[in-house]
Amino acid sequence: MLDKVLIANRGEIALRILRACKELGIKTVAVHSTADKNLKHVLLADESICIGKASATESYLNIPRIIAAAEVTNSIAIHPGYGFLAENADFAEAVEKSGFIFIGPKAETINLMGDKVSAINAMKKAGVPCVPGSDGPLTDDAERNKAIAKRIGYPIIVKAAGGGGGRGMRVVRSEGELVKAIETTQAEAGAAFGNATVYMEKFLENPRHVEIQVLADGQGNAIHLGERDCSMQRRHQKVVEEAPAPGISEQMRAKIGDRCRRACVEIGYRGAGTFEFLYENGEFYFIEMNTRIQVEHPVSEMITGVDLIKEQLRIAAGQPLSIDQSQIQIRGHAIECRINAEDPNTFIPSPGPINMFHAPGGLGIRWESHIYAGYHVPPYYDSMIGKLITYGESRDEAIARMRHALEEIVVDGIKTNIPLQRAIMADENFFAGGTNIHYLEKKLGLA
Repeated sequence: MLDKVLIANRGEIALRILRACKELGIKTVAVHSTADKNLKHVLLADESICIGKASATESYLNIPRIIAAAEVTNSIAIHPGYGFLAENADFAEAVEKSGFIFIGPKAETINLMGDKVSAINAMKKAGVPCVPGSDGPLTDDAERNKAIAKRIGYPIIVKAAGGGGGRGMRVVRSEGELVKAIETTQAEAGAAFGNATVYMEKFLENPRHVEIQVLADGQGNAIHLGERDCSMQRRHQKVVEEAPAPGISEQMRAKIGDRCRRACVEIGYRGAGTFEFLYENGEFYFIEMNTRIQVEHPVSEMITGVDLIKEQLRIAAGQPLSIDQSQIQIRGHAIECRINAEDPNTFIPSPGPINMFHAPGGLGIRWESHIYAGYHVPPYYDSMIGKLITYGESRDEAIARMRHALEEIVVDGIKTNIPLQRAIMADENFFAGGTNIHYLEKKLGLA
């Protein structure tokens, strides 16, 4: 097993990684910005080191400083968590070239799956179903682009090959809008991602967002841990996630899961990853692969009993998967609500001191967070301050427990989206299951 791991992240995911390391007897190093010296995992780590000012560009996104911290602390491996540098191929390559183990896929795999065009081509080759599209990047040939759009059928969506997080995409409903939409998206993509390449796909009107969790050891072994439904979204950002997805049969799960598992073997994948799909009319359509641990990974852990972070650590240590597909059993239901420090009506971030905090508890309740009474939420990073997860033998029971937990939790001193989460749990359409990715925005009057 790894002797010492540097955690190149902050907040709840850093604390989650630290806990997994402790259970495996691994020493931990916490790196932090000047704004995060009092974070929970920083205080609990075996060693901690400040790597820069509050700005992420001077700390959590500064590759030389993170690697220098690993060197001076004699760390063996670096865990990137999610966000920041987690899917940065240059970081993964720099870590490996500096003599450390990157707890994640190889740099070339991150590059392959980070570019949406090459990712789609790789998935098609592996037999994973994809959205009908341009089968490659668009050129400056307007007539060719119009012909492609006509073949696909309107509406279509123009996407940046290097995009993510809902950015770099534009829906086109008629030929008259196409040329300008492509040019605008190319310009935005070049400015935002340093890559002006765009491609075209069929725009699905009312899909759900369903994703498959995978683990692969890079030694020819891969498994899937079922699916998650992440359709409750605002501005392409997930708000509520659940597993398993309502309405997905065991046969459908086995079929799509096996294709994802085989794709992992084919591309030589190593570590935890997620295949994201749009799901409509009983069909799965691949959109991208996240080559890291996901924010919503706890719901998969709750229904399978598999500790995904521990598996990441074992794989990074060169061990084969500790379980095979026949040992994975989906049991019960789990739901996750993201708790953000933001106004529940305007969604404007609400940094500041937490005067009083009370965590919910009881059977089937899991609270993943770094906050505590007296903690000051900084204005420099993502507004998520915790994840509330509930488990039940049935979906109805998981929802009932979430409703009670949301009533019980107290975060005083700042505004949070807890009122929004309570409203979602009380929504009759959510309770029925199977809402599409546009549902929440329409409910909020944003669409």
